[in-house]
Amino acid sequence: MTAEIAIMNKNAIALAIDSAVTMSGSSNQKIFTSANKLFALSKYHPIGIMIYGNAIFMKVPWETIIKIYRNNLRKKKFNTLNEYANNFIAFLNNGNPLFPNSIQEEYLYTSIHSYFNFIKNKIKKKIEIKHAKDGIITDEIIEQIVSEEIEEHYKNWDKAKNISSIPKTFNENIIKKYKKTTEEIIEKVFEKLPISKNHLNKLQKISRSLFSKFPENIQNEAISGIVIAGFGEKEAFPSLKSFHIEGIVINQLKFKELISVKIDFNRNASIIPFAQSEMVSTFMEGVDPFYKNFEESYITRIFSKYTEMIVDNIKRNIDKKNELKEKLSSISNKIIKAYIKKMEDTRREKYISPITSVVSMLPKDELAAMAESLVNLTSFKRKVTLVRETVAGPVDVAVISKGDGFVWIKRKHYFKAELNPQFFANYYKEV
Repeated sequence: MTAEIAIMNKNAIALAIDSAVTMSGSSNQKIFTSANKLFALSKYHPIGIMIYGNAIFMKVPWETIIKIYRNNLRKKKFNTLNEYANNFIAFLNNGNPLFPNSIQEEYLYTSIHSYFNFIKNKIKKKIEIKHAKDGIITDEIIEQIVSEEIEEHYKNWDKAKNISSIPKTFNENIIKKYKKTTEEIIEKVFEKLPISKNHLNKLQKISRSLFSKFPENIQNEAISGIVIAGFGEKEAFPSLKSFHIEGIVINQLKFKELISVKIDFNRNASIIPFAQSEMVSTFMEGVDPFYKNFEESYITRIFSKYTEMIVDNIKRNIDKKNELKEKLSSISNKIIKAYIKKMEDTRREKYISPITSVVSMLPKDELAAMAESLVNLTSFKRKVTLVRETVAGPVDVAVISKGDGFVWIKRKHYFKAELNPQFFANYYKEV
């Protein structure tokens, strides 16, 4: 994990990011605090890129991918940031030789196997709970549990729409090309669990959806996030776009756009955190997001119980009680919604708006200092609490402005600059 932030006003955009990266081994994980996750996307134009989540994409480090793209881009420029973002996505998509078919097929196999294993583990857990509760488990009960679990996952994937960049024929092509592979995975993962032909077919449909859909309640832990920020050639104010990028199968990239923010005459400033953002949210809103969610859900439960207590203590017939309960529940919901809205309005008035107002006037050096401080705040919170320090190490900071371009404010190097003059001499050297 990581913590990164973008702070924008009409003058510039400041980007800051920590240096922690989590590497997974066969049996454990190790955190390194020297990773580079902030880069200039162009050597010549005011565009930067940050990464978070998985530091490796299709077995290639993002740093390598970004620097190859930058070398290919050279002095080419685009009128808008949106065009830069689209060009970078196109670089990854449609048959980039960095991601050969063998790696795509390995990614497909690993993804299907991992997700089906996830389903199997949920089935086994439910069987164990049922057995512990009843003391006996029949074949019919096992079949029912298997059926319900596969149906639940199938519904989640089936109701999600294909991402717009995926061709209409893509799903059928996946099944035609990899049907036998999927059958082998099903046989290997589910072993002797009873699966009907109907559910075998639904598992096949789930397998193709893994590479074309983003269901709301399912998140791939190996996903990568990228943030592209800066100025297009014809843009006076900065803007930003972020994406989730998952993988490539049959030369089709699975990705979705998350955030698009643009400074203009109506929006003077913006503060956008990514990845581990709870401390930035606390700073901006004056309340921890976990505490806020807990408070709202707890108040909702109290009102619900209070309504039932009132009705249960009234001496009326059942029909009258149910009618009264419905009326009181409706009133309670309105009160809760009004309360939540009032709290949101207060946070916006007393906390968010004053900070945003000041940010709109900050000079470039203060933007950088604020961005660094907010990342350090997240790092400090991790250090003094009993959680893994997944935000740590030096903070890299850059400021991008229309006139000065991409400027490093703080940047770590794995080498001493004075011993490597050739590195800096070659940076702008054209091949």
